[in-house]
Amino acid sequence: MAETTRVRAGQLFMVGVPGPSLDRATRAFLKSHAVSGVILFRRNVTDVAALVALTSELHAISPERPILVAIDHEGGRVSRLGEPFTQFPPAAMVGRAGSPHLAYRQGIAMGEELRSVGIDIDFAPVLDVASNPHNPVIGDRSFGAHPRTVSRLGISIAHGLQRTGIVACGKHFPGHGDTSVDSHLDLPVVVRGQPELERTELFPFRRAIQEGIDALMTAHVVFSALDAERPATLSRRILTELLRERMRFRGVVFSDDLQMKAIADRFAAGDAAIAAVEAGVDWLVACESLDFADHAIGALERTASRRARLANRMDEAAARIEALRRNHLRRLRRPYAYPPIPPEGFPNHRNLVRWIHERAEQAIEVGSTRPLVPRP
Repeated sequence: MAETTRVRAGQLFMVGVPGPSLDRATRAFLKSHAVSGVILFRRNVTDVAALVALTSELHAISPERPILVAIDHEGGRVSRLGEPFTQFPPAAMVGRAGSPHLAYRQGIAMGEELRSVGIDIDFAPVLDVASNPHNPVIGDRSFGAHPRTVSRLGISIAHGLQRTGIVACGKHFPGHGDTSVDSHLDLPVVVRGQPELERTELFPFRRAIQEGIDALMTAHVVFSALDAERPATLSRRILTELLRERMRFRGVVFSDDLQMKAIADRFAAGDAAIAAVEAGVDWLVACESLDFADHAIGALERTASRRARLANRMDEAAARIEALRRNHLRRLRRPYAYPPIPPEGFPNHRNLVRWIHERAEQAIEVGSTRPLVPRP
């Protein structure tokens, strides 16, 4: 049991790595723990050639079950890739432009650039509704204050990404838009009643599920109307009873980074990982420290060896991750063969950004405060 549990535990983790290349210890950790995903940050990106070398090495660590490489590539302030990659606008500007067609084209453009350097998963689009103007962490990362605007444009981005073979992951379920606290720093609490949550926060996620989004990421937020005791990432009521059973989501559930203070200041690494898996998380994200991931993997192994329910839940999560990997590889014409990014970048993508800017400016000039898309 211990040996099989160890492999399964590692397969439930997506980790950050220290730098722009793999040192011997990091490579050994990824291989020995059978880690199934790596998330990239600015610390991992120097130039295009080095990034391609890094993703190629990650894919090659386990050729029979390639590690999938993820990144936060929303546009605006949440982007890890500088020039020559296109600097896409924030979601709020796409929202002001109000064109699902332009949003879809931006998703395709993003996907083409990520594919060109061997990235598999984009933690985008943001499906949070900007319902709190004092929100310190979402702000212009949201497509707008109207749930229909957020769902239409977010789904268009997701469809564009998926068209290129990139896995799209909507975030942060069940919604981070009404918080007044940044979950990187503390634990937010949302006190809206359930009817208002259904009308606002849950609406874009429900529509994205209906439209076949690949994956969703959780929010480290307490929703008093849904579960007053636990943040969504650790709540079975939210992730299993609401998301899986009532909303019928069949894709992969990612945790947000378990090392964010909303979780890490309240739970040890192992306790957080166990609670998240038991709640319904499939893929556990640990962005900063391999030691944190090591402790969490060990705790999952030890606990699963004596708790059959947790071991079964881990098997279920690993099966979902493997299904996503197979579907992703099937989308690619030739796995991990990418057209190179030109030294000058993609002029047609920069033109697309200019069109989005122009349309957003026109919307401001005419004083439009309503979505520029028709209601369904």
